Amino acid sequence: MLEHLSALILDMDGVLWRDKEPIGNLPAIFARFHDLDLKVVLATNNSTRSVEQYLEKLAGLGVNSLQPWQIITSSQAAAALLKRDFPHGGPVFAIGEDGLQQELIGQGFEPLAVHEASHAQAVVMGIDREINFAKISEATLLVRAGAPFYATNPDKTFPTPRGEIPGAGAWQSIIITASNVQPIVAGKPFPFMMELALQRLGTPAEKTLVVGDRIETDILAGQAVGCQTCLVLTGIATRAEGAAHRPGIDILSESLGHLVGAE
Repeated sequence: MLEHLSALILDMDGVLWRDKEPIGNLPAIFARFHDLDLKVVLATNNSTRSVEQYLEKLAGLGVNSLQPWQIITSSQAAAALLKRDFPHGGPVFAIGEDGLQQELIGQGFEPLAVHEASHAQAVVMGIDREINFAKISEATLLVRAGAPFYATNPDKTFPTPRGEIPGAGAWQSIIITASNVQPIVAGKPFPFMMELALQRLGTPAEKTLVVGDRIETDILAGQAVGCQTCLVLTGIATRAEGAAHRPGIDILSESLGHLVGAE
């Protein structure tokens, strides 16, 4: 099946690594992409790291072949969505970590502190491991007053070595409940990030394979834009869950290395 493909869109957590541990021989896997003449973009819902930080992590795992354009984060996608809607930039209230803050600043936005939040023209929210009641309250007040509400991703959980903890979607649910407003979501399973990846790759959706470990984000996002999909069993979803999903997933694979013959 890979012989008929032109490109791959890969998730990271649960596909390339678990926390700090690589999944398989990553240098060999990326060399195999080159052998198969497959273009590659990495697209993650994790909003905590910047593109540069992801490139550093990949280099630390022996992968030095990627360029910045080949990394797409949900923070980057959210900042691009805001830039589309607010082309002149401006003040925003952002709940999130360095990855989100840096992308917003890079697009000409000014992330406001909690005590300045009332001046924001929009709210954007990713995962924030220093979240508190004041941040949630200010965001809720802004959204209830009519400020557009953006989210990096809807993931209900965030993986850690000990298991799943509340993710961006879990914290967003507080604001959704308190405001009765749904956010505009940049990340998977919504199509914006996949459309951005296809644009960078320059390949048609039908010749592009989306590889991920979560059905509710990775697989649904690929299917939403007409890509072929592959569920790898190195992360969240099980083989039984993958087999039961409808519409059907094109490939179920033990791992990314197994998929490309690099084990």
